Amino acid sequence: MTHRRILSLWFPRMGAERLLRQARMAEDLPFAVLRDTGQRKLISSLSITAESQGLSCGQSLRDAMAICPSLITKLQNPQLEAKFLTSLCRWANKFSPWVAEEVSNALVIDLTGCAHLFGGEEGVVQQVELDCIDLGLSVHIGIADTKGAAWALARYVGQPLSLNRTGDAIDQEAHATRSRAIKRRNWEQGGQAPYLKSSKSISCRIAAPGFTRQALLPLPVAALRLEDHVIMSLNRLGLCRVEDLLNQPRAAIARRFGKGTVYRMDQALGVAPEPINPSKQALHFACRLTLPEPIGLMEDMLAALDKLLPRLAKGLESKGRGARRLRLEVYRTDQTMQWVDVGLTRPSFECARMQPLLEMKLAEIEVRFGIDVLRIVATQTELIYAQQYKGRIDLAAEVSEGLSSNTDLDDLIGKLGARIGLETITRLHPGNSHIPEKAAQTIAAAWSSPEMNWFDYGVLRPLIYFQPERVMALEVPKVPIQFKWRGQVHESASSYGPERIAPEWWLAERAWHTGTRDYWKVVTKTGDRLWLYFAHGGLLSGGWFCHGRFA
Repeated sequence: MTHRRILSLWFPRMGAERLLRQARMAEDLPFAVLRDTGQRKLISSLSITAESQGLSCGQSLRDAMAICPSLITKLQNPQLEAKFLTSLCRWANKFSPWVAEEVSNALVIDLTGCAHLFGGEEGVVQQVELDCIDLGLSVHIGIADTKGAAWALARYVGQPLSLNRTGDAIDQEAHATRSRAIKRRNWEQGGQAPYLKSSKSISCRIAAPGFTRQALLPLPVAALRLEDHVIMSLNRLGLCRVEDLLNQPRAAIARRFGKGTVYRMDQALGVAPEPINPSKQALHFACRLTLPEPIGLMEDMLAALDKLLPRLAKGLESKGRGARRLRLEVYRTDQTMQWVDVGLTRPSFECARMQPLLEMKLAEIEVRFGIDVLRIVATQTELIYAQQYKGRIDLAAEVSEGLSSNTDLDDLIGKLGARIGLETITRLHPGNSHIPEKAAQTIAAAWSSPEMNWFDYGVLRPLIYFQPERVMALEVPKVPIQFKWRGQVHESASSYGPERIAPEWWLAERAWHTGTRDYWKVVTKTGDRLWLYFAHGGLLSGGWFCHGRFA
């Protein structure tokens, strides 16, 4: 029978070491990451050097600066830390496809049937240690038959038995006080200052298959993932280790500390099931080309695109997705990087539609001392559904011809958008309203399809609309022979109408408080073609208004 084997990876200093790695700071500097609670700043992560100075997570910034005045701090960014943990989850897929993220900067991996690929569980541990050293991360490793046992081994093996007391015990003193006392005792005896270990902290414990209970016995009760108040109550009763708790009657434990305590014990021992739900990996489409010699000519960059785009298109096509936005990243020999973005009006995995847009952006790239790496990333993708033909063959051919004819227009919009921006190219789309100003809406052309079925009102509507402007004329429903508008006197030559439009009764719009309108197309003797209407009055007084102008 094959035992289920679980690997737990805990990164206790991930927040601090991520920033140290990003800023390329020295590892022996006291560094802390702060969490802003609104009233004060608390330490959320520490470097090894800062921890050796007597600092601890959860400590306030004021107390930390009093202990270590040279402490370097930076505010926490939970979103970036979550993204970094997700990237570590992708890295852990090399050991097993069953990887899940956990709170408190940890990963849990189902190693069942996968350890032999690395020479056994010891080989997996060695590979994890080497990778974490290269990444600049401290890691605690635990392997056991259950998820709860692996979690406990990764966090509490080799740790002192800490008791949650009330503060009355004489041997209960602050961690920072003990740290300073050890340093002071060493210096007073003539010894050198204690050496601060800057290498990454890596600890590991492997519980042999079938020996989960024996591995858990010497650990503190906190290793069972109990709540804080339950741990404190157990310690007050002298139940400090898992062995002490397991020797007690289950009924008494459940009655006094709740069924959750017994359930956590069963999960750690494998009596109660605890599944591992693997994290869903987001689709990532990118390809990279590393050059043996730096390039700088336009012809060389075009040749690089010819090599990169087919690989990207093959990956998109295999997943049934099309690129909507592309990013070309160029890495120069002076350790700098520049990128350009392009957008497509329709998702596609065809090289013929992506390459012209990228070629238009190559002129914006500064070559400087040469380019040695190029990378293309599909930053936004969409599903491309397979075309399904229904009914008669002629109907299917007509649909196919219509889709192919629209490709040229989409390509034109994409090329224009690469120069002036896709958001600036708009089109009119029919609106679901009989109100003139709502009859058409302006939307981005890149994210919409042309609509050919416009509603026919039976009368012409103007191309230019503006806010209704008062017209000085007699307040009678008959078209005025002479009226004054915008400071000028106009005489009517001909008129066409009326078209009666009532307001939307379900919307109380102030512009329509003048009541029902009768619209007329009025041609003046000077050649102006205006769109006038007579408001019959409502909450506001009516009269003649001008609402638009024909071209």
